[in-house]
Amino acid sequence: MLLNYFKIAIRNLLRHKLFSFINIFGLAVGLACCLLIALFILQELSYDKYHAHADRIYRVGRYFNGEDGLPGVQLANIAPPFAPLLQNDFPAIEEATRLLQHKAVIAVSPQKFFTEENVFFAEPSFFKIFTVLLHSGNAQTALSEPNTILLTEKLVAKYFPKQNPIGQLVRLDNKVTLKVSGVFQDFPVNSHFHPSFLVSFSTLQDSTLFGRKNLANFSINRFTTYLLVPPKYNVAHISVQLPAFLDRHIEYQNTRPSSYNNLFLQKLTDIHLHSHLDTELEANGDSKQVYLFGVIALFILLIACINFMNLSTARSSVRAKEIGVRKVMGASQGKLIVQFLSESLLFVLIAVLLAVVFTDLALPLMNHLIGKELTYSPVNGWLTALVVLGLALLVGLVAGSYPALYLSSFQPAKVLKGKIIQINRTVSLRKALVVLQFAITIVLVVSTAVVYKQLGYLQNKSLGLNKDYIVTLPYMPLLSARYQAFRNELLATNAVAQVARSIEAPSERLLNSLGEMGIESGGSYKESSLSFEFLGIDPYFVPTYKIKVLAGRNFSEAYPTDSNKAFLLNEAGVKALGFKTPQQAIGSTIDYGDRRAKIVGVLSDFHFESMHQKIKPILFMIPPTSEFRHLSVKLAGADLQYGITQLEKTWKQFLPDYPFEYAFLDQKFGQLYAAEQRQGLLFTLFAGMAILIACLGLFGLATFATEQRSKEIGIRKVLGASIGSIVALLSRDFLKLVLLANLLAWPIAWYGMHRWLQDFAYRTPLSWSTFGWATLLALTIALLTISFQAIKAAVANPVEALRNE
Repeated sequence: MLLNYFKIAIRNLLRHKLFSFINIFGLAVGLACCLLIALFILQELSYDKYHAHADRIYRVGRYFNGEDGLPGVQLANIAPPFAPLLQNDFPAIEEATRLLQHKAVIAVSPQKFFTEENVFFAEPSFFKIFTVLLHSGNAQTALSEPNTILLTEKLVAKYFPKQNPIGQLVRLDNKVTLKVSGVFQDFPVNSHFHPSFLVSFSTLQDSTLFGRKNLANFSINRFTTYLLVPPKYNVAHISVQLPAFLDRHIEYQNTRPSSYNNLFLQKLTDIHLHSHLDTELEANGDSKQVYLFGVIALFILLIACINFMNLSTARSSVRAKEIGVRKVMGASQGKLIVQFLSESLLFVLIAVLLAVVFTDLALPLMNHLIGKELTYSPVNGWLTALVVLGLALLVGLVAGSYPALYLSSFQPAKVLKGKIIQINRTVSLRKALVVLQFAITIVLVVSTAVVYKQLGYLQNKSLGLNKDYIVTLPYMPLLSARYQAFRNELLATNAVAQVARSIEAPSERLLNSLGEMGIESGGSYKESSLSFEFLGIDPYFVPTYKIKVLAGRNFSEAYPTDSNKAFLLNEAGVKALGFKTPQQAIGSTIDYGDRRAKIVGVLSDFHFESMHQKIKPILFMIPPTSEFRHLSVKLAGADLQYGITQLEKTWKQFLPDYPFEYAFLDQKFGQLYAAEQRQGLLFTLFAGMAILIACLGLFGLATFATEQRSKEIGIRKVLGASIGSIVALLSRDFLKLVLLANLLAWPIAWYGMHRWLQDFAYRTPLSWSTFGWATLLALTIALLTISFQAIKAAVANPVEALRNE
């Protein structure tokens, strides 16, 4: 019996090739899109869960209060003394470990050295908290001795090709010599940080690197700290005691430390998707993006399912006489139901197999677009396949249910006499599904347009500083003693217009935040707990970036006291301190830490960070030379290659032991929106797939409608109807449905994009023109899809349609 059903299904598939292709191909494309998105979602949800103690690990963060006592700047890093104090004060904490991320130059010899971004100083307890596989070395002792280092197995070939790395010596920043004590397996993709090297934490006691004094400093918030708690322990018991813990250990005059800052705990498995703090070790994902692409996957699958259901129900009425004959020959209703469902499931099975092939072919492109390495694994591959297969089987059952249940109930006598007519509610259902299908497509089209419009807005909005022809380089401490000669040499080449130093460079996060400060103005003194950020710059930073001075003056070498007796503010800082105009702030005195200095100038606001963040109040100062970490070099003229060549030549003259590495500032600003650019590309890709699937369905329905009305069209042509009128007749009903779909899609698209734009402090307005263009695009695509069959029917010879009458 089943074999007979299979033969009949194959015959129907081959007899109606066009409808079979549309059904199977559309569903396969929809399922492939769902598979790709499901792989992405599963990877995003799996971050850090591979650690054996993942559910017991917490990261300690620190926040400083902003206005009205609400949390202001929130840091993923804290000061170094906290970890041992937390473990001492809270017996429930089983282990605590500290990490310090460091960009370093690792040298094997004077001729062989590399700049490494992910060098981490780590304590021995690191291996007790995190699951790290050591290929060489002992986890108990590898980080216990000072001046020891471990590296990943991937880097062994880079540093010690065809050698045993254990016991080898390397030089760190040309300051200390380290001995290789182990090799560990590279951290997987789904980890929120990826160390390339692990250096023993005790090495930091070396004064040339960090020093014992700084390890006891509560203001240096650069250390990532993790805690391991007992199974099923309620960390709220620790959280409620953290304010008292701060007050107990930090001394601060005139106020309790917990009144302006506090500590908080984050679960390890929540970091990747739910943490967007300053000083994150790496760029995190976003739970909103996961939800968004999950919805897109369901949308695309729904569009594909609607196609399948519409075409199945449309074709089912053609088979009414077949049902009548089968029932006369003795077929029961139950057997007919099984037959129709088996045919539907066969179509779905073929679509699933094609979807797996499409997914495998599209996976490299998907990886390129999202900047990740999605793969089929024994877990996520089978889990994803089972989920999609389950959905596909559900589609097959639902789509096959109409012909199975409705047509199998016909009385054979009426069917064979031709008295069965198409039921209005069936047509209404198909129309409703077409409206829903195009509504989803229009939502995706509008969303894509808004994403690209926002990206254009970000790229074209004035930053308040000039980033053209500026390259940034790391500032090496060894350069300090000869910096003036280095700067003069660069300027003498005529390839460089300006050179400046700073602690942070534009496009990077301002990592340093202030606590309480005192302000003296007009003879009165007040304390403020406003959260400011500070930026250490030299006198040439402002002219290098062409930042406007609104009041007062810039730092100047003509005023030697500027190095410790002068501050600059930006406009946001002026407003935060309560001054009505920039001029009012000039001459006021600010107490911060051990520095008491006057405000000598006010700078116009400029975007130092991405436009996801509002421009923050910034206090500018000239720091000690040892604290500079970045060089900004403005090239003269448009011959960039010549400028880079001269810059490299001078660099190698003064710093022969350090690699020459640079980045153009405009490219670094562009990278701030890499996630949005990838999101835009994915929106375009999936919106295109949705349009393709919707058009396939519309084409199938138009073809079927044309076939059903072929005699009517023939009669109209005989009576003198023009080709244009016939095309309009066949197109009108479908275009009405697309217009109705727009009315349904607009409010949904507006709400979704309004919510998405809230993630940007500076955003483009939602204009009606975007929705208008989306409507025009949808109508044009629908008209082109329908017109092909409409014109074909209109120009056909009416004799062909009427000769059987």
